[in-house]
Amino acid sequence: MFKKILIANRGEIAVRVIRACRELGIQTVAIHSEVDRDCLHTKYADQSICIGPNPAPDSYLNIPSIISACEISGADAVHPGYGFLSENEDFAEVCEAHGLTFIGPKRQSIASMGNKIEAKKIAQKAGLELIPGSENCVDPNDPDLAKLARRIGYPIIIKAAGGGGGKGMRIVSHEEALLENIKLASHEAKLGFNNPDVYLEKFFEEPRHVEVQILGDKKGKVVALPERDCSVQRRHQKLIEETPSPAVNSKIRKNLYKAAKRIAEAVKYETVGTVEFLLDKDGNFYFMEMNTRIQVEHPITEMISGLDLVKWQILLAAGERLDFDEDDIRIQGHSIECRINAEDPDRDFVPNPGKIEHLVMPGGPGIRIDSHIYAGYTIPPFYDSLLAKIIVHHNDRESAILRMRRALKEFSLEGVKTTAPFHEKVLKHDAFRYGDVTTNFIGKHIISGEN
Repeated sequence: MFKKILIANRGEIAVRVIRACRELGIQTVAIHSEVDRDCLHTKYADQSICIGPNPAPDSYLNIPSIISACEISGADAVHPGYGFLSENEDFAEVCEAHGLTFIGPKRQSIASMGNKIEAKKIAQKAGLELIPGSENCVDPNDPDLAKLARRIGYPIIIKAAGGGGGKGMRIVSHEEALLENIKLASHEAKLGFNNPDVYLEKFFEEPRHVEVQILGDKKGKVVALPERDCSVQRRHQKLIEETPSPAVNSKIRKNLYKAAKRIAEAVKYETVGTVEFLLDKDGNFYFMEMNTRIQVEHPITEMISGLDLVKWQILLAAGERLDFDEDDIRIQGHSIECRINAEDPDRDFVPNPGKIEHLVMPGGPGIRIDSHIYAGYTIPPFYDSLLAKIIVHHNDRESAILRMRRALKEFSLEGVKTTAPFHEKVLKHDAFRYGDVTTNFIGKHIISGEN
């Protein structure tokens, strides 16, 4: 087992990893930028090291500085969390070259799944159903581009081949807008991922976004866990997640498990990861991508399965074998997560950094809070606006919704605007309560005001 793990991240996920390490008896090293000196993860870790100025490229994305912090602290492993360098194949390789265990998949798995075109080819070879689209990246100068788009069928979504999270994505509904949007998406992809390559896919207008949590060990065993429904999104960013999905029955779940395991086995996956699908109204599902890291929404899976996924990341990296199968995991009730961001919903969700003057977190039975904030903490403007994840668990979906509504009522933060009132509005909506949720739910029911 590892003696000391450096967490190459910040905020709530860094706190989450520190807690898992502490329960495993492993010492931790927190890294931080200058502005993050007082962030909670620096206070919880056994050791804290400043690695650079505030901008992420100078700190949390600065690989030489992070490796130096490992050498100074004597860390023998690195946990990348999510975002930043968590899916950076070069970082995984550099860690390995310096004798550090990267708590994540092998470099080859990151590379295979990190390029969306390559991932689709692997998925297709493994027998998964794909969203209709281009087989390779597209060239705006290709004379056959318009013909390709017509064959796929409008509307079309343009996606970045080397990234995700909504960056480098453009929806096109007619041919006249195709070329301009390809150029814009390519420019966004270059800025966001240093990779201008984009590809085309058929845009499904009212699908669900479901994903399957998988775990793999070094002996080749892969286990799939109950699906998460992440359909409540805005600009391709997840806002609310729940498990199990109200649209998935036992037959669909079984087939989702098989598909997720096939692609994990195809890339010899050895850690915690997530396979994402689009699910249509007829129960058909299509492979979207695989995320080779821990997900923001992992706590809801933990709540219904009883597993600690972050601990399992560490144990699998240390060579432990999976000692359970899907049949050993019983779905226990229902769990929902709301992401509370420092954003102003009344001003088109503009980020709202600043000092937290007052803070009361919800509590009581079945409520979990994953966060890094406290009263007096100043939210910096340089990073993700996520403040806290409110996670609830109850016997059934209806009870879980009521519990989340109570939790949101109890949440009180003064000094900055948050998305908590927005979440309350979503949880009260009849369509959400009835489980009638697709990826356009926010635009159709909340922003437009349609009932």
